[in-house]
Amino acid sequence: MSESVERTSLDLRYQTYRLRNDTAEARLLASIAERDIEQPLAGVDTSQGRLLLDGFKRYRCATKLGIECVPYVSLGEEEAAGIASLMRAEQKTLSILEQARFVGDLISMHDMSIADVAEMLSRSKAWVSMRRGLLNEMSEPLQELLFRGAFPVYSYMYTLRPFMRMNGVTQDDIERFVQAVSGKRLSVREIELLADGYFRGPESLRQEIGQGNWKWSLQQMQTVPEDPEACNDTERALLAELERLLKSIGRVMARCDDERLRSRAFHAQANFLLARLLSRRESFFNKMEEFHDRSGHA
Repeated sequence: MSESVERTSLDLRYQTYRLRNDTAEARLLASIAERDIEQPLAGVDTSQGRLLLDGFKRYRCATKLGIECVPYVSLGEEEAAGIASLMRAEQKTLSILEQARFVGDLISMHDMSIADVAEMLSRSKAWVSMRRGLLNEMSEPLQELLFRGAFPVYSYMYTLRPFMRMNGVTQDDIERFVQAVSGKRLSVREIELLADGYFRGPESLRQEIGQGNWKWSLQQMQTVPEDPEACNDTERALLAELERLLKSIGRVMARCDDERLRSRAFHAQANFLLARLLSRRESFFNKMEEFHDRSGHA
């Protein structure tokens, strides 16, 4: 049951735990201006005051519109239990980074073990460990860029993180790339192109991107001829296979964290297929690296 509370009575200390999305917030502002706040904000009522956990976009919109009282629902009086309640209720809407931030808080601030958090959230210890490790591999400046929406989380998770498996690519390299292209409103495809040039291309291209010359860099990479008439049937067939493979890799990585992957039958079959894939990992990437070098020289 929601109640109406004074907006200024809400403690915003968890605001940085939620991802910013200025486009979505602008749409929400227009909606609230027309129809008021339809979904209550949520938090916990501790002895120190009300700690807001969910509804920060609505809070900021209310501030801009001069709305002094907002609908609010309490998730309890205990902070850790309130976080767990939010994570269970919003498991499909919280991003993996938001989940990781809350998991880290439960472990570090509330003295809970990985097993404790797993039990509280009805998750596996592997699920909790993965999210804890995700934040541990990221510096504070990088986290700040991602959480304020300056760089898309999807591109970090499925374009940049795989580069860390390459020899010589460090977390500092990833951070420098993110800082170089953050806030430019680049598409996922443009980030993929720039990342490939930055981590696999010549040093001159890496320097240009690092210095902020991303427009010139994109132009250089987008001048690759795509005229199908310049290729024979065998070449066109392989290019089509490579394009399908690239898209399939992205889809598979995105779906691996789907909450609906639960059945024992699925996990048994997936484990068998993954074992076959992993057994060919070294030979596959050796062949791709060799082909990449050969096509680059051409």
